[in-house]
Amino acid sequence: MIQIDLTGQVAVVTGGSSGIGLATAELFLRAGASVAICGRNAERLNAAQTSLTAQFPQAPLLAARCDVLDADDVAAFAAQVAERFGRTDMLVNNAGQGRVSTFADTTDDAWREELELKYFSLIRPTRAFLPMLRDAEAPSIVCVNSLLALQPEPHMVATSSARAGTLSLVKSLASELAPQRIRVNSILIGIVESGQWRRRFAEQAAPGQNWEDWTAELARKKNIPLGRFGRPEEAAQALFYLATNLSSYTTGSHIDVSGGVARHV
Repeated sequence: MIQIDLTGQVAVVTGGSSGIGLATAELFLRAGASVAICGRNAERLNAAQTSLTAQFPQAPLLAARCDVLDADDVAAFAAQVAERFGRTDMLVNNAGQGRVSTFADTTDDAWREELELKYFSLIRPTRAFLPMLRDAEAPSIVCVNSLLALQPEPHMVATSSARAGTLSLVKSLASELAPQRIRVNSILIGIVESGQWRRRFAEQAAPGQNWEDWTAELARKKNIPLGRFGRPEEAAQALFYLATNLSSYTTGSHIDVSGGVARHV
């Protein structure tokens, strides 16, 4: 495994209190970086901070409650990072969830909510941290996106549309920020284990059916070639690669983390 030392660098992870965001924060801390995470849910955020501190007792860690759709919250979070660490080298935009709906049953308000979540969860943190990123030696922005951006599903019409738009936004940002040496990339995930899927398992699993069997059956139904759900740490490893100088000549690109679900060449 390639080793990289991030001592002296600062990584910011939005939506860092669980799942992919938390797994990504762990990788940054393990590599020696200072890490700032944020999340909306104070209870989950406190649990994440406790877990990370237990694993990395001496690591510089900041955990702040922040709703990335609230401009004031995001500005306050950036100010906390500036005060605590004085810099930002890597920004991971990881927030949002899928909305199951068809065109026929998606209301105007639901469209607005979905578009605002997918766009502004990327726009507001990027805008807030750009001043510090411009001063970094090798700055990067990485966004968690979905394979729906390239392969839309009719039962997730609003999310698919929003994901395609944010993929375009990442490409535009990469072009605009390249002269400032800021790389911008994304990952496109398929189904990855999450609290949302754990809740569905609790509601839908047959009596006596365990998590592994339930997810394997669902993976078969959804035609996932690798036959299972992805794990948060697998998506985190792709984010880590794109955020660090391991991918120093990559910008405006994406990594597919979908278990082979992509049908396009």
